[in-house]
Amino acid sequence: MDTADRAHAPVVVAIDGPSGSGKSTVSRAVATRLGLSFLDTGAMYRALTWWMLANDVDVDDPEAVTVACGKPVIVSGTDAAGPTITVDGQDVSGPIRGPEVTARVSAVAAVPAVRTRLVELQRGCAEVAERGIVAEGRDMGSVVFPDATVKIFLTASETARAERRAAELRAKGVDEATIAEMAADLGRRDKADSSRETAPLTQAADAVLVDTSELTLEQVIGTITALVEERAGLSAV
Repeated sequence: MDTADRAHAPVVVAIDGPSGSGKSTVSRAVATRLGLSFLDTGAMYRALTWWMLANDVDVDDPEAVTVACGKPVIVSGTDAAGPTITVDGQDVSGPIRGPEVTARVSAVAAVPAVRTRLVELQRGCAEVAERGIVAEGRDMGSVVFPDATVKIFLTASETARAERRAAELRAKGVDEATIAEMAADLGRRDKADSSRETAPLTQAADAVLVDTSELTLEQVIGTITALVEERAGLSAV
């Protein structure tokens, strides 16, 4: 496919990686620079988890989660300048980032029926993205968008990820006890997400590995933007 053809083809940039690797920040920045839509798929799993906790669903009971997962209406806004997430019309962008949801989201995400439903919603978001979409999560390149234009696996050392997550939480005014608890939870979530039977966190065979441990945010954004420009025939807007 030559550059002219690629410029008119649907563009999907799949960015996967563990918690705290910078996926959301990098993905939004890349989407903004290239004029693409942005999809935070982790927010969708968090939104569903938040709804289940709010409605007293036992998230440790896969059968109960399976029965309940089709009930709430989850809508992801894909404007990179201001992405939104609502459940039954309610903005939940704040509540879904709390420690209770963070501690339980891996259990909900491991249920096959949950992934089936949300993968369908994720693919639907890509289908209506006018110029293309940058989708970030844990199984974007391996499961959700196996034919993505560009696949990136973003990672960093556990120490670097913990430090970044702590800085992010401090900026939001989160207390130190909660920060320590959530930072310590990174390893547990890595293990849970990587070992689940359905769509585990894994690097797709054709994904480009980007280790951000020693890179600045600008270097990471620049590297991925250049790669997308090259492979998709896009240019910054």
